Amino acid sequence: MTELARPEPDPALPAHPTGRADVAAATTADREMSDAARARVAGGMADNTNRAYARDWETFTTWCATTGRTPLPASAETLAEYVTHLAATPTAHGTLPAPSTIERALACVQSRHKKAGLTVNAEGGRLALRAYRKERAKTGTRTRKAPPAELTVLRAMIDGCDPATLTGLRDRTALVLGFALMGRRSELAALDLEDLALTVDGLEVTIRQSKTDQDARGEVVPLPYGSHPETCPVRVVQAWVAALAAQGVAAGPLLRGVDRHGRITTARPGASGKSAERMSGHGLNLIVRRAAERAGLANAETYTAHSLRAGGATSAAKHGAPVSAIARHGRWSEKSPVVHGYIRTADKWRDNPMRGIGL
Repeated sequence: MTELARPEPDPALPAHPTGRADVAAATTADREMSDAARARVAGGMADNTNRAYARDWETFTTWCATTGRTPLPASAETLAEYVTHLAATPTAHGTLPAPSTIERALACVQSRHKKAGLTVNAEGGRLALRAYRKERAKTGTRTRKAPPAELTVLRAMIDGCDPATLTGLRDRTALVLGFALMGRRSELAALDLEDLALTVDGLEVTIRQSKTDQDARGEVVPLPYGSHPETCPVRVVQAWVAALAAQGVAAGPLLRGVDRHGRITTARPGASGKSAERMSGHGLNLIVRRAAERAGLANAETYTAHSLRAGGATSAAKHGAPVSAIARHGRWSEKSPVVHGYIRTADKWRDNPMRGIGL
């Protein structure tokens, strides 16, 4: 048998102790990671996703310990059983979980395996989840979505905010900005006064990081002047910023807590909840829900901060804004099914084939 000629080593490559310059032998150091590097890797994932995955993984490992199963590596049968278990376990609200919740739990387990350099067969789990979706469809169970706060709804909410109080000014700012920015609650909560820039044409708001910008490149969203002072994002934000300045606040979080005495909460080490300086996503949900209740809206308890984002997109679509403009403004992918869902909501009445046929 003729032996193949070995290629000459490339002098540009560093010499290797084995004499091979093209293949490096793995060493113990190749598998090591410092605490600082590990923290960087963990920080590369969105905070909300990290928290959700941590809860999902704890739930999964607890279930595995209870049932005598191995969480890592998990078998295909274990994942199928786990999905079946989740589908039959009521949530804290007494309802069965949404399919998306189970899908996230399954994704969490797969992610843990991938990080550990392991493979896992999740096909059985995915098929069990598909069957669960079909069961819910047959029984007429639909995933509850926050209703969109379209312009008329937004005005009703704004009417219940007293601009003579700090709480009213703050709530009005949160409502109008959420609508005008088509903002996620995490984006609204993260806004600082330094992220605002007044221009001749309106207000420029810098979103430093969002769900679709995990690399934190940032994006500047322009907000033009509105026709009505009470819902004009530029004037509303200016009024709130002026109120903060009067309280000696010129930097830091834009949306802040206001205590029961009507005073702006200030930063304290370790402060959280009602005493925190920066509004949380949960706090923003409460602002929207309470505004909906004051406005006497039907099913007021179902309104959340997402209602503002959905309302802004739906209202823009009803007024003929193109998909590309809505997607860009709301920081969605132009192919996002969510954006097209808002467009369909607007078009189903405007372009209804039964309209004007003489029924």
